[in-house]
Amino acid sequence: MDSTPRDIALTDLHVISLPEPRLFEEISAATSDFRCVLWDLVGEPEGCSREDVDIAVAPYYSNRWRKDTSVLRGVALLQLQSTGYDGVPEQIGPDVALAAGGWVHAAGTAEVALGLMIAAQREFDRAIVNQRAGRYERYFSRSLADSRVTVVGTGEIGRAVIARLEPFEVEVTRVASHAREDASGRVHGVAELEEILPRTDILVLALPLTDTTEHLVGERLLCQLPDGALVVNVGRGAVVDTAALTAEVTAGRLRCALDVVDPEPLPGDHPLMAAEGSIVLPHIGGSNESFRPRIRKLVLEQLEAVRQGRSPQFLVQPGRLDLPGDRVDTGAVTGARAGRGSGV
Repeated sequence: MDSTPRDIALTDLHVISLPEPRLFEEISAATSDFRCVLWDLVGEPEGCSREDVDIAVAPYYSNRWRKDTSVLRGVALLQLQSTGYDGVPEQIGPDVALAAGGWVHAAGTAEVALGLMIAAQREFDRAIVNQRAGRYERYFSRSLADSRVTVVGTGEIGRAVIARLEPFEVEVTRVASHAREDASGRVHGVAELEEILPRTDILVLALPLTDTTEHLVGERLLCQLPDGALVVNVGRGAVVDTAALTAEVTAGRLRCALDVVDPEPLPGDHPLMAAEGSIVLPHIGGSNESFRPRIRKLVLEQLEAVRQGRSPQFLVQPGRLDLPGDRVDTGAVTGARAGRGSGV
């Protein structure tokens, strides 16, 4: 049982640090209820001491701050800009409340997932290679339409992927940690995957890295997929056993389209980097123009919740915050384990 004392009132939080000038300027211009300071969690904040910072927004494109998280000792709430938070709770300890990025990257990552499906099914990579070589070659390919798509993960990103699949005339099967019924129908549990995968043309993974999801998709599940099936991963690389996937793809039995890999990045000479039927992106799901206005919106929503004494969204752990009813508003977040970087 968590024995961390809950002795910090939300309404006592008044100073927020922002990690880069543009976000600092945007948040400063949008709120007069909080003092904003510039701090990338490395070194000292501008204009105050570390102990003065109540809420800190972590950098997105750099993990340097994770080398020494002792600087957060006086911070009450750490807000991540990423959806994933692999290893952060262990690094910052139980006294600091932690909030993830929630829906900030859902749209961008879902776009990448849909793009990967279309590119792989219609073999855009083949056409691009031919273009670069000056060849004009027509070919017959698979289609996304009429495909049987299984989406594993029904959090913010998984739901965004499913929503974007609706116009494409596909048969979608939803899978989450536990089976249930909701307003849209049946959600299958992961325990049912062995029964579902033989009827799957495209397997989409939109999962966080947890103790239960690490290498969830390995040799045992991959062998259940039919020949020619496509594995799309936009969640966390280590959800898939890379060696098992590599064996299936290089043998020509399965195909893959990946925005995340394990290890990340893959070595340049890794078989998946050159294999036919393999597309590997450099983890760009959250790197797009929609990110900036969305992280600005989330930070302002979090500040408004704090000002009103309400629980922030997407809390991973409450730290020492005295929350209304002592509840954690986890949203779509689940417990994570130590992992590799923040990413999307």
